[in-house]
Amino acid sequence: MSSENRIIDSDDDDCRLPADTMLVLQQFLREKELREKAEEAGELAGSKEFEENWQLSQFWYNEDTKVKLAQAVRYFKDASEGKELRVALLSSPSLYHHVKEVIENVTLFEFDQRFASIGEDFKHFDYNRATEDGYLEEFRESFDLIIADPPFLSEECIEKMGTVVRRIAKPDCRTVLCSGRAVQEWAKKFLGLDMCKFEPQHERNLGNEFASYANFDLDSVLAEKV
Repeated sequence: MSSENRIIDSDDDDCRLPADTMLVLQQFLREKELREKAEEAGELAGSKEFEENWQLSQFWYNEDTKVKLAQAVRYFKDASEGKELRVALLSSPSLYHHVKEVIENVTLFEFDQRFASIGEDFKHFDYNRATEDGYLEEFRESFDLIIADPPFLSEECIEKMGTVVRRIAKPDCRTVLCSGRAVQEWAKKFLGLDMCKFEPQHERNLGNEFASYANFDLDSVLAEKV
């Protein structure tokens, strides 16, 4: 029996949802079921349509945020004057396609194995392994621009993300961190980043207040016409 039918067949009148809410829920469950079947069949491989996995603390950016962060990538690509620019996306898979449209050399470091469907740009990533000897050593001092979105708003997570960033960043690397306002102290302590005015937004309304942090003037970059 599908999850949709389990809800509809419930005899507990006290828990019955309003009719309009039920319709929305039924539609969501139908779309979810179809999407899961498509994923199993490989029909979404490499597409932009994977659903968020809340158990992995995944929350996709809205279109405006994806466009603006891709704009920052384009700014530094143009400023590189033909030199190779390498971009790393840490735990920010919803950015991948927008960034890939701007620059070819992008690596997605992501825990969710579904994104292996993008091919060689995918690198399985677990921030909990940050302190392991030799972890991501093949990427040491490799990237010119890093955009990171830690999955958790905890000091431990930000500290370990900082360890990874320092390992894979070139000495003059630009770094952007998108996370909650609550991590401001840790963003400065572990990554040397300052809060910017730019506020990342998500497709779903989340309870936490979000902010961006960078080691350069991100707001001025986003104000540039590229």
